[in-house]
Amino acid sequence: MKQLIVFDAYGTLFDVYSIAQAAEQLFPSHGVALANLWRDKQIEYTRLISLSDPGNPNGSKYFEPFWDLTQKALDYSCARLQLPLTPSARAQLMTAYDHLSPFEENANVLMQIKALGRQTAVLSNANASMLNRVIDHAQLTLYFDRIISIESARQFKTHPLSYGLVHEHFSTPPQNVLFVSSNAWDVLGATWYGWDTFWLNRQGLPFETIGPRPAYTGSSLVDLLLCMD
Repeated sequence: MKQLIVFDAYGTLFDVYSIAQAAEQLFPSHGVALANLWRDKQIEYTRLISLSDPGNPNGSKYFEPFWDLTQKALDYSCARLQLPLTPSARAQLMTAYDHLSPFEENANVLMQIKALGRQTAVLSNANASMLNRVIDHAQLTLYFDRIISIESARQFKTHPLSYGLVHEHFSTPPQNVLFVSSNAWDVLGATWYGWDTFWLNRQGLPFETIGPRPAYTGSSLVDLLLCMD
């Protein structure tokens, strides 16, 4: 029985591509392209930072907060797409990132998980203030025992130090942890770390062609409830 359920945030609890709506208002006919490139560049920057200094026990010397990387990824994406990003437009899009749309089943599923007596946590690349803002805006804070940012490890997922932060907050052994993410690379990293994983495959994608498959797969958080026995 899994006593601790750990959730990724972006893509899992919040639709990162919902930012396309705000982007479309600023850059008509370019909203989807900007949202997609922005997300890809954001994650690319986290990997570059951790891969470039992986063995440092104090974290990567190149570490920057996720909020800063998100803004820099936006700047790059607009430059690449040749979109005129004014200071006002940048501020609007960054504010919109704090208001990403939560998936509609979140609250009901989390409520049921808590009713079953499970502990819950969020583990995210986002810095704490950024993470708290988006969770508070979605009114989900009360469903989590801990909201954990990787910033104290100064290594982004999938670095083992990032996953290890969970065990600094909970005494639960790894075999009693279930990690939930919509990002296949995150699921694979957590599986290699030693946790059972649930891949929330919202987009109907094939799984990665390297590494072990997740213990569980579903298309909605509702499917997670089937793993609670």
